Amino acid sequence: MNYNEVSFKAAYGTINQLPKSVRPEISFAGRSNVGKSSLLNKLFNRKGLAKVSSTPGKTATINFFTASSADFVDLPGYGYAKVSKTERQRWSGLIEGYFHQDRRFALVVSLIDIRHAASELDVQMIDFLMEEGLPFVVVLTKADKLSKSQVNRQVAAIRKQLGFEPEDPIIAVSSEKGTGIDVLKRTIEYAIQEEKKEFRG
Repeated sequence: MNYNEVSFKAAYGTINQLPKSVRPEISFAGRSNVGKSSLLNKLFNRKGLAKVSSTPGKTATINFFTASSADFVDLPGYGYAKVSKTERQRWSGLIEGYFHQDRRFALVVSLIDIRHAASELDVQMIDFLMEEGLPFVVVLTKADKLSKSQVNRQVAAIRKQLGFEPEDPIIAVSSEKGTGIDVLKRTIEYAIQEEKKEFRG
């Protein structure tokens, strides 16, 4: 897949607006300040495609990006306190509503800031993905903020916190330095191929 050819498709503010799912979807979920937009821009090799804001929690819509063989879905960041309770509930409804639709889920990229333990909301998201049987991978962002030994320790600590087995993948990435981006791309491409096989079967 040519990530350089990814383009913005549309932003949707309600579940009813979402288009029918006709291609594999790679979804990105995480806390509001986890660096989701920066990671998407690094994946796509496009600086301003996903809007990066200095204000966490700016993404209040479900944003779709289209590539040659899949759609990428940027979900609203969760857990940002400086918005109204009503707005937080709307975001939560968007995320839950998206996952409860009949869609071609190829992979959910669940993002956690490597500098901290997984938050309660992060754990809830991963528990939800496991309960629903959705294919997912945990990606730890901002790896450039730590030394290599600190990264290894944090990966091990978060793996233990989440109750993951040694073979369960966790990918440490840096949008600044490109660390782990190739591994994530390979993981995404494998997931797309698996979804296509299952969809045809």
